[in-house]
Amino acid sequence: MPSSLHSLTFEATDPVRLATFWGDVLDRPVDGTVVLPSDGEEIPIHFIRNDEPKVEPNQMHFDTTTVSWDDQQQRVDKVISLGGSVLDFDLPPEELHVPVQDPEGNEFCVIEPVNNFLKDTARIGAYSSDGSQDEGYFWSAALDWPLVWDQDEETAIQSPAGGSKISWGGPPLDVRTTRTRLHFNLVPSGDRLTEIDRLVTLGANQSDDAPCQPGWTAMTTPDGHPFCLTD
Repeated sequence: MPSSLHSLTFEATDPVRLATFWGDVLDRPVDGTVVLPSDGEEIPIHFIRNDEPKVEPNQMHFDTTTVSWDDQQQRVDKVISLGGSVLDFDLPPEELHVPVQDPEGNEFCVIEPVNNFLKDTARIGAYSSDGSQDEGYFWSAALDWPLVWDQDEETAIQSPAGGSKISWGGPPLDVRTTRTRLHFNLVPSGDRLTEIDRLVTLGANQSDDAPCQPGWTAMTTPDGHPFCLTD
């Protein structure tokens, strides 16, 4: 049986402040440094301390959905009022999303209400990621989520129950010099050692590159991005 998503770890220099920001942006309840799930959201987001400043774009960012043009503008205004800012990207006219960042410079997008790819998803419409086609195939097999996009080396998966998608943009891949600040945590449905072996067969490797909780197993994906397997 496949693993399931347990949580998302988000590293921050000020975990309490960033959890509060994201709880307000996502309309989700907050418990200290944890943004809890709400209707239609799969997993909690755990904010942990990382005193190193952010120096390069994240491997993963959130695409947050809106229901109207007024809602999109109100969401952008809310980001600014909470200490975030709009990123000055020269987007082509057909790109209708608004690139923004949180108070610590973590990028995300406020998506236009007419975006069909994210229609009927959650407030986090997609965990949009830098990654290869092999990365998408790995996560599809690891979670047993079907591919909902597989074209020109771009891939996306979604739970059969719906909700947020996870997508990978394909080449060219960013060259990373620091550890990614966001990573998924998985819970095995059965024996943990058996699941580790299965994930390795799918292309993962055991590693010490993720700040996993005691007793959890740090692993990396085929592209070398960290994730954790719970005990």
